[in-house]
Amino acid sequence: MVDEYKTIDNKIGEGYYTDKRSKFLAFAHHISSIDEAKQIITEYRKKYYDARHVCYAYMLGAERADFRANDDGEPSSTAGKPILGQINSNELTDILVCVVRYYGGVNLGTGGLIVAYRNAAAEAISNCNIVVKQVEEQVTYNFSYPQMNGVMHIVKELGPRIISQSFDNTCSITLSIRKSEAEKLKKKLADLAFQ
Repeated sequence: MVDEYKTIDNKIGEGYYTDKRSKFLAFAHHISSIDEAKQIITEYRKKYYDARHVCYAYMLGAERADFRANDDGEPSSTAGKPILGQINSNELTDILVCVVRYYGGVNLGTGGLIVAYRNAAAEAISNCNIVVKQVEEQVTYNFSYPQMNGVMHIVKELGPRIISQSFDNTCSITLSIRKSEAEKLKKKLADLAFQ
């Protein structure tokens, strides 16, 4: 079970590449939704309204199953795919990389475009802080007050984060723990009922 993934922190990574007077400005952002990606892309299109192309690729989710690459008018697979390739070669997710192209008057050809977009994206990613995060699962457990010591002993032993807790006639605690440890936590809590 994969319960950790690599992403970038909130610092925007920037990259720059130039070839035959064409300029490629690259920006890598941490994102958590498709809507957030669309909003950032729209902002770049407004900010760089005079640029010929705003190409991008993004990857979302710990499973890295939600992704998109866009050539924005460049020849097919010469922009979005090389950008996505850099995201994949760094095994990143929850990331958007936009590359803004200012046309320099000389055609670069498909090979030249692929190199340019790949290098600009690679530089933007290299200027990011890469972080490893864990996929967590939340576990809620209801128990009677006399079981409090047992529950707190398990919390101390396995170290989950306490999300919420209430102590009344019936007590309840919601914990967040690394996905691979969730079953162990559930079993230990369930075993408390029989003690």
